[in-house]
Amino acid sequence: MAGDESGFEQTFSFGPLPAKSFSFQEDKSTLTLLMKWSMLGRLSAQTYSFDSNFHPYSCETFALCFFKDPQVIASLRNVEAGFCMPLERPVVSVSTELVPCTKISMELFDPIYSCGILRPSGHVVKCFHDVYPDYDELRQMLQEEDSQHYYVVGRMEREEFLFRLFKHLCLGGELCQYEDTIDPYISTTKKIYKDLISVQKDAKTKKIDVVSTVLKDESGQCFPGTREEEQTFAYLIVDPVKRNVTLLYHIYGVGKMSL
Repeated sequence: MAGDESGFEQTFSFGPLPAKSFSFQEDKSTLTLLMKWSMLGRLSAQTYSFDSNFHPYSCETFALCFFKDPQVIASLRNVEAGFCMPLERPVVSVSTELVPCTKISMELFDPIYSCGILRPSGHVVKCFHDVYPDYDELRQMLQEEDSQHYYVVGRMEREEFLFRLFKHLCLGGELCQYEDTIDPYISTTKKIYKDLISVQKDAKTKKIDVVSTVLKDESGQCFPGTREEEQTFAYLIVDPVKRNVTLLYHIYGVGKMSL
């Protein structure tokens, strides 16, 4: 029974909220950058309501109910044609990762500005790579654990949803045109993160905290349906107060080349 919260019997039902929009999907400057990064039309977010109280300990049940829900399945099959056919097979199990999401500022990225990845102007330092002819210290820090700068952003901070979002934008899609400076990556990360994450102020301490819970399907088999490419991903961003969940996803490939 939907809404039953006793033990393993808890279930969730979902309904699309098509009227819910995000500024990053409408802002022309952001869309122009996503087009440059070969992510336009492939990075998307859809929001759904749900009918039962959510707690982090129920994350796997929540994710399983989400990817099995008929209304969710129907809405995902209506995503922009030609890029994928998700959820072709019924979902029978899911293994979720609880992604840390605690940041309310961009201070996490401060160490990047003073470690040799960037020039004083903010331009990204280029470097040699055996495979990629046009490589730089920023992508090396993001991708290669043996890079001297890999842990300039701490191990725990690299797990944060904010950092993961930044990394996804920096690496882009199949025909990504990489930026010469870090500013477009930082500003776009901030815009999307602010769009997706819910915060609230504690009445007593006046401290602002993130209330959203972020989940990721560890297997990648539910949606978009593969783990073969790191840049194909899906996150569930749960607002337990409003009882809304946003599916943020990207399907790696060649993005749209016009707005």
